[in-house]
Amino acid sequence: MLFASFDLVSALATLAACLVSLTLLLAVSQQLWQLRWAATRDKTCKLPIPKGSMGFPLIGETFHWLLQVFSKIFSHEALESYLPKIQLVIKDTLRAWSSNPESINVYHETQKLTFRMAIRVLLGFRIPDEELNRLFEVYQQFVENVFSLPVDLPFSGYRRGIRARETLQKGLEKAIQEKLQNTQGKDYADALDILIESGKEHGKELTMQELKDGTLELIFAAYATTASASTSLIMQLLKHPRVLEKLREELRSKGILHNGCICEGSLRLDNINSLHYLDCVIKEVLRLFTPISGGYRTVLQTFELDGFQIPKGWSVMYSIRDTHDTAPVFKDVDIFDPDRFGQGRSEDKDGRFHYLPFGGGVRTCLGKHLAKLFLKALAIELASTSRFELATRTFPKITLVPVVHPVDGLKVKFFGLDSNQNEILTGTDAMLGATV
Repeated sequence: MLFASFDLVSALATLAACLVSLTLLLAVSQQLWQLRWAATRDKTCKLPIPKGSMGFPLIGETFHWLLQVFSKIFSHEALESYLPKIQLVIKDTLRAWSSNPESINVYHETQKLTFRMAIRVLLGFRIPDEELNRLFEVYQQFVENVFSLPVDLPFSGYRRGIRARETLQKGLEKAIQEKLQNTQGKDYADALDILIESGKEHGKELTMQELKDGTLELIFAAYATTASASTSLIMQLLKHPRVLEKLREELRSKGILHNGCICEGSLRLDNINSLHYLDCVIKEVLRLFTPISGGYRTVLQTFELDGFQIPKGWSVMYSIRDTHDTAPVFKDVDIFDPDRFGQGRSEDKDGRFHYLPFGGGVRTCLGKHLAKLFLKALAIELASTSRFELATRTFPKITLVPVVHPVDGLKVKFFGLDSNQNEILTGTDAMLGATV
């Protein structure tokens, strides 16, 4: 009887907790766009937003203008110009990881890597490393509090997020002013250059506030999801050494990897796009570990699905992760198998909407080609210049919130490799291993 009472109390407590969680979830859902708007944009922003848009961006004339801007930012020519800079940022990062005598937290470090990529490559800011690291810490605080409940009290997440935004915008304004004043030595047009020039072409002389808003949006878009996918890539290469070796074989066969080194000038966009097995690996990472669980759409025309009528005007959510898990075209969905995307199989070719890591339709992710290029460049560098091993006894569990990532961040020890794929010893290791 005592156990029955205890079970009843436990059940009621669980029910109460669920109701509280549901209430909070509904409150957050209702405020989601409002919060992001408040946390990323200033009320003085004068981007041309058409009537009836309720203050949201990406609608009407503004939407079409921004589509033109982003089509230039992520064009083939733009990606070709970004590639050498992306390589340099990745090389420097892997060198730092390999020189660290301790294991690193991969998820945290890939967040720093993608933030650095956005700052140095996409935006072309020449910020000293010390200042860049400080901005990263502030940006993390901003991101952690973007979706806080809108309670503006001292020490609340909302207040911390607002203060972080203000600090960020001061740092970004300084970087933008320095960029506008120093145009010497530029060998490519970055995303911010394109945004400014496109504004001028359309008679929109962007204000400093609008430039800061656009800059923050570009960083936001390139940050968490790319870090999530990068961490998943490293974890799968650790779990599947045969996949890593097969990647190296493809790089050798294409003349990119020779005697343990990436041949100078071999990493061009067309060469990378010709690496079919590498493309399969990236596709499989994104299928099995899609960073974002789903997205929202507005129903444009009433339709019926499995006997249920979905009225025009409703907001619906589609699940990317569930689609990948239940799509009949994929066999053994829980197994990491890059060959499912190979030429001999057709699991990604049967049907239009079975594989959608970047969403689908006209609102598919505009930066998907840059994200895939970054992941491919990272995989090539990992296969060519690093040896890495898990620093824990077992692989960590995966959490899905706010994006897919290992619960402990994934602890990994990196070692540099010389031109013969031999481990480069640190100064301390070399001294300890020297004969007397």
